Amino acid sequence: MKIAIIGTGNVGGALATSWALKGHEIRLGVRDTQRFKGMELLSNPNTTVHSISEAVNLSDIILMATPATNVVEITHALGDTTGKIILDAGNIILGRGPQGFATVSEAILANTASRDVVKCFNTTGYNNMADPVYGAETLDMFMAGDSLEGKLVARQLSKDAGFAECYDVGGNDRFALMEQMAWFWINLAMVQGQGRDIGIKILRR
Repeated sequence: MKIAIIGTGNVGGALATSWALKGHEIRLGVRDTQRFKGMELLSNPNTTVHSISEAVNLSDIILMATPATNVVEITHALGDTTGKIILDAGNIILGRGPQGFATVSEAILANTASRDVVKCFNTTGYNNMADPVYGAETLDMFMAGDSLEGKLVARQLSKDAGFAECYDVGGNDRFALMEQMAWFWINLAMVQGQGRDIGIKILRR
């Protein structure tokens, strides 16, 4: 797949690395191609750096891994997203997010031409994105959105990132539930002091 990574910090960097090693073509979309966080990602295979709009233009899939407070500004820099799938890894935490929107995904839908927005890769820490294996078990990922095509892509890319399964939580009306799930993990890991090395796995009897 041809994937634009918008946001080359911890989450974007971890996923860019996993996907590049799986043979996907990674286009890092940044404001300044000469100086940006995650420059070491260029040592990965199949990885190049571009302006944000150029990375989007050259790709079919867009991963949005930017802070929630900047999401509207960044969406305006994407250029034409018609027909492109957008994977949203962002969360509004403690009310810090785009004004007038309950979730990051809703802000993306309102400010882009894409109708294929899927919330995914937002429910756990970047350390689990880099390594979802815990002994004999492998963590699961989750997704929500109305786009069936987008969910097929999200499921494949979650498996390419090493997750065991990507469970479908529902449509666009479950965006908020996904962000609540992220806050649940953050609360346990940070506020309650359990640490980042915890994750969620669905077990069946």
